[in-house]
Amino acid sequence: MTTKDAVSVVGALRGLAAAKAPAALLPAVLRRVGLADAYWKLDSPVGAVFIAHSKAGISMVTRAGSAADFERAFERRFGRTAAAEKSVPPARVRALVRTLKGEERRALRFDLRGLSEFERAVLMKALEIPPGEVRPYSWVAREVGHPGAVRAAGSALAKNPVPLLIPCHRVVRSDGHIGNYSLGGARNKRRLLEFEGAQPALLERLAASGVRYLGNSVQKHFCYPTCGGIDSLLESNKVRFHSEREAIAAGYHPCQDCRPPVARVG
Repeated sequence: MTTKDAVSVVGALRGLAAAKAPAALLPAVLRRVGLADAYWKLDSPVGAVFIAHSKAGISMVTRAGSAADFERAFERRFGRTAAAEKSVPPARVRALVRTLKGEERRALRFDLRGLSEFERAVLMKALEIPPGEVRPYSWVAREVGHPGAVRAAGSALAKNPVPLLIPCHRVVRSDGHIGNYSLGGARNKRRLLEFEGAQPALLERLAASGVRYLGNSVQKHFCYPTCGGIDSLLESNKVRFHSEREAIAAGYHPCQDCRPPVARVG
């Protein structure tokens, strides 16, 4: 290679810094390494939803006016593209989206690239809340080891990329009120809770009256209002408490299933 050729090559290499990769390059690379996203459209209790997935797991669940709208929203959020899936969705995914129930939920894999360790921990904790039950944001923050990070836990749930499958609709405000929801607002959150049997109207009435826990006078434990199902709980847990401090002062202990906080008395 002559000196002139070397200078030409160096100049060309320097010019690469200003070159812009073709728009199709990233999707092609992701497809080659098995991380490209595809999506299905499925019916759910809140209407049709688009569900994107990659080899790493389910990456997004949302509503959109059309497939084109969904593709634009997906690319805006993740900086990569998603294409319509030609294969049929797995039966467990179809069943979960339709019923919001099933142990298969925990067997699903989720592609949560871009989320912090704390955000992922918050979403995985929401995954543990059974259908028909709710827990407050403060419970989630405490369960993941950051009891003072209630607002941060709420922000992480608000950014949940896979609602319905990671059920952030089962997390309510710390004062007991239902709160908002990323997949269509508070109205859809109520619809989902009603669909699961959590009785959001009753929960709102309890919250408005300041009731945070229900106590079982026989077993002497106190629970969050939906622990084990709100119907059976209201039949057997007649004692109402406004705080964990009040419950413990009355001689009650926290339920081992829903794990309300323990407050010192005195």
